[in-house]
Amino acid sequence: MEAVIEKECGALGGLFQTVIGDMKSSYPIWEDFIAKAGKLQSQLRATVVAVAAFLDAFQKVADLATNSRGGTRDIGSALTRMCMRHRSIEAKLKQFSMAFLDCLINPLQEQMEEWKRGVNTLDKDHAKEYKRARQEIKKKSSDTLKLQKKNVKTESISKYATC
Repeated sequence: MEAVIEKECGALGGLFQTVIGDMKSSYPIWEDFIAKAGKLQSQLRATVVAVAAFLDAFQKVADLATNSRGGTRDIGSALTRMCMRHRSIEAKLKQFSMAFLDCLINPLQEQMEEWKRGVNTLDKDHAKEYKRARQEIKKKSSDTLKLQKKNVKTESISKYATC
């Protein structure tokens, strides 16, 4: 019976250690993901700045064509409409860039340290509890064996006494 309990405890302890090991080994992957997401977010910001500068220059060309005399006024108004559409794309890109930072990168960075501490605490607590439970099981098992031996002796003594 003791061997069965020992085997089950070992299996559960091993499963827990596997889960903790998986969590610990995933830190570098998550940190790499956060770093790459940060780089993407900074590139998105740079792209937004470049797009804004391009659209400012494009708007100047459209204004020049609109304010000129002759047939280029129609071209200028078409360019202005196109520039306005691209400004809305720029605004969406800026919104996406900010949401990317606020909704993905920052929460993950904030949780990584807490996650590391939590996993380490779980590991330490589990080791203590596992050790304590094993000692308790061993003690109870040895107590049970002693009582069984005592019971066998008592039964044999009572058997001889009645004869």
